[in-house]
Amino acid sequence: MPPRPPRVAAIGECMIELRHRDDWRVDLAFGGDTFNTAAYLSRLGRTEGLSVDYATALGKDPYSAAMRAAFAREGIGLSLVRTIAGRLPGLYAIRTDAQGERTFFYWRREAAARAMFDGPEGEALASALQDYDWLYFSGITLSILDDEARLTLFAALDAARARGARIAFDPNYRPLGWSEPAVARAVMSEALRRSDLALPTFLDERSLFGDADAEACVRRLTKLGVKEIAIKDSGAPALVHDGTHHANVPAISVARIVDTTAAGDAFNAGYLHARIAGRPALEAASAGHRLAASVVAHPGAIIPAASMPRPA
Repeated sequence: MPPRPPRVAAIGECMIELRHRDDWRVDLAFGGDTFNTAAYLSRLGRTEGLSVDYATALGKDPYSAAMRAAFAREGIGLSLVRTIAGRLPGLYAIRTDAQGERTFFYWRREAAARAMFDGPEGEALASALQDYDWLYFSGITLSILDDEARLTLFAALDAARARGARIAFDPNYRPLGWSEPAVARAVMSEALRRSDLALPTFLDERSLFGDADAEACVRRLTKLGVKEIAIKDSGAPALVHDGTHHANVPAISVARIVDTTAAGDAFNAGYLHARIAGRPALEAASAGHRLAASVVAHPGAIIPAASMPRPA
């Protein structure tokens, strides 16, 4: 009997996305960093039977119901989605300038995902994560959780890793999500100590940790025990380090950037898919760049499935 395809769980928050067409008109969609990666990873792995589930919490409202339907359309499993009565999804708006750079505005203080690990149902969710082959989460995931919930998540990561799971983490530092930088540094470092694969963005790392360059970032992460690192740097090459390779992988030039939303999330999905499939780290970075280049040529976080790049 052939081995079953790997099981991946992404952990985080999916929000209502309002993308401005102009000052008064918006398009409604759904997005969030780990959800974006989960959606693209599910698309990339569909023909191979890759299983991607999303761990989060939603309410009983129409928007939560629509999110569940969106998860299902992307082939994302719903078994890790908690329902918390009286809570709503978070919401964010995107305004994009003429260069495709975007500014985000958030309404998420009472979002259901913040309570995903609370109470007995939260403990059950954390326990269920131990059955997966890969667990993926981000600094934004950590920023929406309180101290107790973070400890619950870290314990689940430790238990899963002890059973052979691999942990992938994108620090994805957003200052507004944290009470102060010192707290973010401490929590991120705890997450990195539990990570097999780190997928940071250099500008975030420089902002939070003061890394002078990507090489300094690699040195700091390897001291924390991270074995594999792929550092994104907008349109610049990604620095990949995995003990065997240490090299810059060029990004792909894009003729016209429409919207940079989810570019890093897409890179992560392309990289993860390639690594889960057993491809070398440098090839994985090239796959991440290809997907990111397609994403920035379209508006919004999730591009049409027909616009996905063909496999190399």
